[in-house]
Amino acid sequence: MSETIGTTCVQGGWRPGDGDPRQVPIYQNTTWKYGTSEAMGRLFDLEDSGYFYTRLANPTCDAVAAKIAELEGGTAAMLTSSGQAANFLAVLNLAGAGDHIVSSASIYGGTYNLLAHTLRRMGVECTFVDPDCTDEDLEAAFRPNTKLVFGEAIANPALTVLDIERFAVAAHAHGVPLIVDNTFPTPVLCRPLEWGADIVTHSTTKYMDGHGATVGGVIVDGGCFDWQAHADRFPGLTEPDESYHGVVYAERFGQGGAFITKATAQLMRDLGCCQSPQNAFLLNMGLESLHLRMARHAANGLAVAEFLRDHPRVAWVRHPSLPGDAEYGRAAKYLPDGSCGVVSFGVAGGREAAEAVMARLRLAQIATHVADARTCVLHPAASTHRQMTDEELAAAGIGPDLVRLSCGIEDAADLIADLDQALAGE
Repeated sequence: MSETIGTTCVQGGWRPGDGDPRQVPIYQNTTWKYGTSEAMGRLFDLEDSGYFYTRLANPTCDAVAAKIAELEGGTAAMLTSSGQAANFLAVLNLAGAGDHIVSSASIYGGTYNLLAHTLRRMGVECTFVDPDCTDEDLEAAFRPNTKLVFGEAIANPALTVLDIERFAVAAHAHGVPLIVDNTFPTPVLCRPLEWGADIVTHSTTKYMDGHGATVGGVIVDGGCFDWQAHADRFPGLTEPDESYHGVVYAERFGQGGAFITKATAQLMRDLGCCQSPQNAFLLNMGLESLHLRMARHAANGLAVAEFLRDHPRVAWVRHPSLPGDAEYGRAAKYLPDGSCGVVSFGVAGGREAAEAVMARLRLAQIATHVADARTCVLHPAASTHRQMTDEELAAAGIGPDLVRLSCGIEDAADLIADLDQALAGE
């Protein structure tokens, strides 16, 4: 029986048997006991499945990862210690020194720094393209050593909507996968794999947790990209891994399991940025109400955007589901049930006026966070994106006057009243 996404939010990933805990249990342990060295050796050689060290696998984490894979329509998933770690490992699983990637320029500032600077120091170059670039410019961004294309379903905080289908077609024409960070819409409002994406990442710290309780990330493989058909481009998946006695991931684990198995067996083994069982348990608590919260977040975001659009002290407002917004057409295609609770806007008078309005808000708290049950607000150019140059900020769609308001699940009328008094200068 095919379940709705709401039921999967509540019951996916964990199917208890008789006498098992109804809730996903916390396996708060580092190691497991085995009767013989041979039995444990088979686990280390990837010949058997099972648990031996929590950095590589843990039943709590696996249950929650399986739920998210179900929600996205993927074949396998791996939890990570943060959303930044998820993007890093997803890229590093395919690209190494001497390789190249293509990315939308309209992405979160921390991810931009990762792709533009940190990975460059590791020998991986990135070409950034305007998400609205011409087909010719997108085509020109690819090189013979390109290994993947990256973008955000809804960019943070520019709120541009990625044309997933278009970027997927371009990626596949060059024999590489498309990775989409789906943090803002979540699979409740958008499932990038259904539009041609191959791998999906999330900062689960945001809407999936939803309560500001735990940092985490996840990588989901759609299981559709044929690594063997592009064997020369992806030797890490199609040639023997000598650190595991010559296993070939694409052969041993198939199209649906190779990517996540390699990410776990190689990268999590060596880099260790795993999510703790306690954090996975808290994440699962958030997932159980995700379908309910996302409907409220999206409705509140649109209601606040409509109020701001008509306010005389607001210079501009951006929300993908707002009629007349530049992203409205793509949002109607990819996000027909709503986009997110995040609204970006500019206050008349520029940066100083914006900071004054933020200081007067009572319900919306200034915090380095977004996509929470409680409304929060941030000035990205002065915080999350402050390492970027003016040119980089402009390319990402972030002006000095931009205020990012993340609408929680409070009553929309109260949020609007708070904004009204802050804008009025009371």
